[in-house]
Amino acid sequence: MDAIETNRLVLRNFRAGDAADLFAYLHAPRASCFLSMKLDDMAAAEADAIARSQSDEHIAVCLKATGRLVGDLFAMPEADTFSVGWNFNGDYAGQGFASEAARALFDHLFTVRDARRLYAYVEDHNVASQRLCERLGMRQEGLFKEFVSFTTDRNGDPVYENTMQFAILRREWQEQHSAGHIESWAII
Repeated sequence: MDAIETNRLVLRNFRAGDAADLFAYLHAPRASCFLSMKLDDMAAAEADAIARSQSDEHIAVCLKATGRLVGDLFAMPEADTFSVGWNFNGDYAGQGFASEAARALFDHLFTVRDARRLYAYVEDHNVASQRLCERLGMRQEGLFKEFVSFTTDRNGDPVYENTMQFAILRREWQEQHSAGHIESWAII
């Protein structure tokens, strides 16, 4: 994909050199939905960074000033719809990076990739991601009870989580943009 530049960030394809920064937040994922992506060591991080570099679906989010990877986004195409999500290093929480990056990605998907609809799954206990969805203008479309399990209990039985689905249509995004609620980003 072509890199996308915001005020403070660059969204780009992953590179092999991103392994150490990727390991920094995937050696102990904060959100249960990323437990399957847990990296046990630097060798695993190097392999994962290389694998991610082969796909436009995984997007590295880097600080413009330093080039340091602070998180990632994903956009999985399904015809004219994309499943989207984000995972950021907790050391950079509370600085608006996830919001800035996701807005830029949404704008790219709606204007360049001609998406009609974007949706995200968020566990009902992940309040930060729910708030991000709301800031992005997404609406909650449903709650799936005991939808998925990422872990097991002491007995080895699955621990099921409730999952919310949020979505936004291109026309809704455009209405927000026209009203001045969305900033535009440059593609470099």
